[in-house]
Amino acid sequence: MRNKRIEAIIEELKDQYLEKDRYNRPWIIGFSGGKDSTVLLTLVWIAMQRLREEGKALDRNVHVVCNDTMVENPIIEEYVTKVLDMIARAAKDQQMPVSVATTTPELEDSFWCCVIGKGYPVPNNSFRFCTEKMKIKPTSKFITDQVAADGEAIVLVGTRLSESQARERSIKRHEIKGHRLSKHPLNPNTYTYAPIKELMLEEVWWIINAIPSPWGFDNEILYKIYLDASADDYECPTVVTDDSHRSCGQSRFGCWICTVVKEDKSMTSLIKNGIEWMQPLLDFRNRLVDNRNVSELRCSTRRNGQKAVDGTGHNMGNYTMEYRIQLLRELLTVQKDTQAYRSSIDLITNQELIAIQVLWYRDGNFSTTVNDIYNEVYGYNIPNTNIGLQERILLEKACADNPNHYQLIQELLALQKNKVLLMRKYGLQTDLESRLESFVKEGES
Repeated sequence: MRNKRIEAIIEELKDQYLEKDRYNRPWIIGFSGGKDSTVLLTLVWIAMQRLREEGKALDRNVHVVCNDTMVENPIIEEYVTKVLDMIARAAKDQQMPVSVATTTPELEDSFWCCVIGKGYPVPNNSFRFCTEKMKIKPTSKFITDQVAADGEAIVLVGTRLSESQARERSIKRHEIKGHRLSKHPLNPNTYTYAPIKELMLEEVWWIINAIPSPWGFDNEILYKIYLDASADDYECPTVVTDDSHRSCGQSRFGCWICTVVKEDKSMTSLIKNGIEWMQPLLDFRNRLVDNRNVSELRCSTRRNGQKAVDGTGHNMGNYTMEYRIQLLRELLTVQKDTQAYRSSIDLITNQELIAIQVLWYRDGNFSTTVNDIYNEVYGYNIPNTNIGLQERILLEKACADNPNHYQLIQELLALQKNKVLLMRKYGLQTDLESRLESFVKEGES
C-alpha cells in the first residue's frame, strides 16, 4: 500500500490486537455497511492476515455486529445482508476468529409498534425515542452479554474527526491522552477504540476503491450506492488523477422512515437516479412529517393519562386510534405497491402486525382489527389468533340470552391470549378491569 498513514493504522491495529490483557478482551465492530465501517473492518482484517503471515496466533475474537432497526433503507438492507453473509463465509473459509451478529429492537420497541401500536408521534429533534429503543438498547444488550461472558470488551468505532465538528468534539471528549482506548460512555467494563479517526474522506474512498475486499465482496457495488444517493452532483465523483481515487462525498443512509431530518436527500437522489419504486416510501415518509403536529390527529392526553394540551388548545398527546388505523392502512398499501416491483421487501413484519393488534386491544379498540385492514389491502387474512370454532360455538350457546356478553368474552380472551406476544406482560389485570368497567358503562348509557 502506498499510503503511509494507512500503513501506520494497520501497524497500530496489529500492535493493539497482540496486547496482552487479563481477559483477552474481544473486539466488537459496529458494522453498518457504510464506507467508514467497511474501511474499519477492511483494515482490521488485513492486520489480522499479516499477523498470521508473521506466525502470530489470532487468539482475540472479533465480533462484527450490525444493528437492524427494522426500518432500514431497503437498498442498504439488501446490500448489508449480502455483505454480512460473505463476511461470515470468508471468516470460516479463512479460519479467522471473526463472527457476525445482527441486533434488532425488542418487538414492542420497533418503530411501527411505537407509532401505529402505541400512537407515539413520529420522532423529531426533541422527541427521538427511535435512537434509544431501536439502536442503543439492542447494541448495548449485545455488548453487555459479551462483557458478561468475557469480563471486558473493546468496541471499535469507525468515527472520524473530519466527519463533522460534532463527531470531533465527541471523540475528543471521551479519549484519554496518550492512550488508544477510552472508557465507553454507556457500558461498564467496556472500552472504545477509534483506529481510523485521523483518516480523511479521500483516504476512505481510496481504500474502498484501491484495496480488494478481504472477504471477497465487490466494493464497486458500495461505490455505486453512494453515487446514486449523492444529493449534490458536484460531490460524486470528485475530480481525481486516477480511477482508484474516486470519491463519493459524505452521503448518509439511515432509516427510510426517518422524520428527524428535514429532507431525506439520499432517498430522493436514489429515486432521481432510477430507483423509482421508492417514491411511495418517500411520499409516505413526507406525509408522516406533515401530519406530525396536526391537532386533530393527536389526543388531548399522553398514554399515561397526563393532560397534553398547550396554551392555544392544541392537542399534543399520542396519535388518535383513528389516525393509527389510517397509518396502518397507508403503510400496508405502500408495502403492497412496493412488492409489485420488489417482492422481497417487507416494510412491516407479521410479528409487528400481531403486536400492534395486542396494543390496540389494550387501548380498548376492538372494532377495527389489524386483520380487517390487512384483508382490505391484500384480499386475504393474516394468521388469526382468536379462539377456535368449537370454543366459539360453545360461547355462542352460553351467551344466547345476551350476545353482548359473547363479544365481551371474546375481547377479554384476546387481551389475555395476545399478552404473551410481548416481552413486558405487566398490566393484564388493569387491561381486563378497564374493559369490564367500560362495558358496564356502555350498558348503563
